[in-house]
Amino acid sequence: MTHGFIVDEEGKKMSKSEGNFLVVHDLIEEYPPEALRLVLLSAHYRQPFDFTREAVVAAKKTLDRYYGLLRDAPLTAEEKEAHADVPPGFLDALKDDLNTPKALAELAQLAKTFSTTDDGAKAQARAQLLAAGEMIGLLQQDPEAWFKGAGQAGANDDAAAIEELIEKRAEAKKAKDFKEADRIRDELAAQGILIEDSAQGTKWKRA
Repeated sequence: MTHGFIVDEEGKKMSKSEGNFLVVHDLIEEYPPEALRLVLLSAHYRQPFDFTREAVVAAKKTLDRYYGLLRDAPLTAEEKEAHADVPPGFLDALKDDLNTPKALAELAQLAKTFSTTDDGAKAQARAQLLAAGEMIGLLQQDPEAWFKGAGQAGANDDAAAIEELIEKRAEAKKAKDFKEADRIRDELAAQGILIEDSAQGTKWKRA
């Protein structure tokens, strides 16, 4: 699948002769590969594609939401097996000349189901979200790995340092040294690391 051509933020056709083309190798240094894939899938392959960095940021936020649903309500093995079929609407969209924008709309509808149905329907939606995502190369990471930047350049290099700071913050909170705990939180925030405290413990993700 290839787009007819890709245009840049100024609406100009990207080409070697124009000197304004981008390559995936460079983009994955800056953005998660799945976010780039989602942006490319958002336009039909027969149509010109308008690439913007804002679109990649928006795609990352969409994937954050999907991965957040999967992380906060994990499937049991039995649920995953019982509801593993790809939803018909999603398949129909792909059969319609690989209509990926419509397929992504079906994916969004599955995610919406989480907040509007009972637990049984939510389990089905989670499983179908995973099954549909697999067909187009999305949502295949462990949610915790996604939020910690797996696949991004340099992500593994500083994960240990981030975990160490979070442990020090936990120790500071336990000692009621809230000033130090806040200082560590601010230090992490300056690095683009967001902390989420809950009854189950502290989780972190990259902004």
